[in-house]
Amino acid sequence: MTQWMHMSQMILCLPDDTVNNLYPPTAFPIEVRQFLAEWLESQRWEDFSLENMEQESQAQTLLDQSITLLRTIAQQNNNVVYRMKLMQISRNMTMFQSQPLQFAVMVRDILRKERVLLATPAPMPMPNPPQYPQYPNRESSFPNMQDVDHLVLKVLEVQDIRQKIHQQQEDLNWERQNYEGLQGPIQQNGMDPANSEIQKLQNHIQQLEYNMKAMATKRFQLLKECVDCLDQCQSRLISRLKSWRWEQHKATIGHPFDDNLNPLQTWCEQLLGVNGKLRQELMLIAEPIPELQERLGKLVQILIQSSLVVDRQPPQVIKTQSKFSTTVRYLLGEKVAPGKPVVLKAQIINELQARNLGSIPGDNVGELINNTAVLEHNTASKSTCATFRNMSIKKIKRADRKGSESVTEEKFALLFSTEITITGCDTPYRIQMISLPVVVIVHGSQDNNALATIIWDCAFSEPDRVPFVVPERVPWRMMCSTLNSKFTSEVQTQHNLVEYNQIFLAQKIFDQPDFSDDFSNSLVSWAQFNKEVLPGRPFTFWQWFEGVMELTKKHLKTYWSEGLIFGFIGKQHLHLILKDRPNGTFLLRFSDSEIGGITIAYVSASENGGQKIQNIQPFTKKDLEIRSLGDRIRDINHITHLYPESPKHEVFKKFYSAEPQTSASHGYIPVSLHTKVGTEADSASPPASLAESPRNNVFSVHPFPQPFSPQEPMDSAHSGNFSPHPPVYTDNIPSNMDLDFDSLLQTPLSNSLFSD
Repeated sequence: MTQWMHMSQMILCLPDDTVNNLYPPTAFPIEVRQFLAEWLESQRWEDFSLENMEQESQAQTLLDQSITLLRTIAQQNNNVVYRMKLMQISRNMTMFQSQPLQFAVMVRDILRKERVLLATPAPMPMPNPPQYPQYPNRESSFPNMQDVDHLVLKVLEVQDIRQKIHQQQEDLNWERQNYEGLQGPIQQNGMDPANSEIQKLQNHIQQLEYNMKAMATKRFQLLKECVDCLDQCQSRLISRLKSWRWEQHKATIGHPFDDNLNPLQTWCEQLLGVNGKLRQELMLIAEPIPELQERLGKLVQILIQSSLVVDRQPPQVIKTQSKFSTTVRYLLGEKVAPGKPVVLKAQIINELQARNLGSIPGDNVGELINNTAVLEHNTASKSTCATFRNMSIKKIKRADRKGSESVTEEKFALLFSTEITITGCDTPYRIQMISLPVVVIVHGSQDNNALATIIWDCAFSEPDRVPFVVPERVPWRMMCSTLNSKFTSEVQTQHNLVEYNQIFLAQKIFDQPDFSDDFSNSLVSWAQFNKEVLPGRPFTFWQWFEGVMELTKKHLKTYWSEGLIFGFIGKQHLHLILKDRPNGTFLLRFSDSEIGGITIAYVSASENGGQKIQNIQPFTKKDLEIRSLGDRIRDINHITHLYPESPKHEVFKKFYSAEPQTSASHGYIPVSLHTKVGTEADSASPPASLAESPRNNVFSVHPFPQPFSPQEPMDSAHSGNFSPHPPVYTDNIPSNMDLDFDSLLQTPLSNSLFSD
């Protein structure tokens, strides 16, 4: 048995000391140990690997069969404590349902270790068990399981007392019959009624009656305790279900979210089973206890109605006449009475209807297509779901808007409902659940503003709110945290917005000068976020921020993640950090005058022999699709060192794409794109640093002669003058702007393509 010690501990997922105290290896079922060994041997367990996803089905089979075998052995065992221990083991093993390969790999590692130990020739002390990674034990989703175990043990004790009372009643009936049988001979023969045998029989009958009354009293007390405990456990379950929905809601803005519902489903099923057993026990009592029966009936109704969950939410911005999908899961699916299929219906409701779900529904506010789905059980995943695959909103009826409220600020929800019958329950129950709030749009141009409504709702709504109330103003610290969470999750990066980024964003949304006071407790309004345009700009704060986020997500993720982009930085801060740097020092920042643009700010020599800071016209999504940021940085000869002093070719070399081949292909002369800035384009010769790469598309561009105007945006676009050349294709023309107002240097971007 020694070689199975680690196996037992792994399967239990408990600390070693707990395992040794509660589950000695010799107590672990020999049938399961033999099954695991034989199964793994037949499946070439040495080959199991986390990277080999093809083995996942094998690992899942191993896990499912092990759990089934454990539960079968538990149900067949008469020892209550041992049965409970085995059921706890099987429940712990379900924690691996989302990661069966890790289960198989852990078993593989254990067997390897045991093989080494068994091959050791001389006796030696058993080393400490190997330290395996601690996988989540789902305590957050499966809180206080000791209470559930305690409840199940109490129910078993009630059943045991009932069986003993029944046995005592049978004994009492037998003894009474014997006593009545002796009464006749005593009266006929004139025997003394007080003789020892008769007296002994009377005493025994009295003792049995006393014992039965005592057990009946204890049984009643235990039943009441069980109902109280069930109420408490179910309250925790309902609370955890609400927390799961709340975490799902927050996941929209990037908060971490574990969507595994299996532990909650197990808990729902256990509580339903306990409720059924307690209702049976109450039926078997000679004198009914209406109070407990009523409480159990109410608890089972709440449990059945609370077990419907929107597993996969519909899109929170839905365009009419467009297909979308959603999945609803019923956590008590295995307990649904067989026979009649359960059909869920979806309908769209507005805020007022969402606040009055218990009342009679009002007018139909929208027409949904493909709005019904059947609850279907998946034996592999042990889940029961209804999937709406091709749903669509055909039309929508909007409420009267107040003041300047936009259609993209109106929130709806999908309501899922059905009637369901659970095995062991006499009456069907009406169950329903609403989705997270959604915004319905009719054109893609509304998408950005609709998303702002959803972000504000997800970030700043309170738990258990009245649908769909959300504050009009929130502290900047909350807004800043939301922006950071959304940015990092959308870009899929670990690189957060640093302090100077946050300061710049605050200055922008509050329209305050650089280095103002702390904004942490300043209140940001919904209007400042996405209703009022920024000063001097034709767009709102959210429209600008979302544009930057999209650009970074699609074209700048690696640059941002490696800290190569300063990003959100104010003008004064930019001057402070660059003013003493050598010419050619540059940094990358997001444009504050264009949606979705990134610009290069660099130090260059001014006309009077000093220094000035210039900004190249921002590169947008379209620009970076034509030529990557790394290649554009390589092209620009004016910039040499990334702030503070990193040579650009060392930092950005891995982002450079291969140069085009110079040999003719299919009779065509090869062409290449090249970025030119300011006076670089005055010369028809390629930069010396790029002489080894022949190019065919260089032409000169002259800077603007007029001075910089303070009213003009720092990095706004200007047109340039081109010298005559053969036929060319021109891309965007970027321009340089002097932040110290000395002069204006036009910096066009030139791309020429020669055709045959």
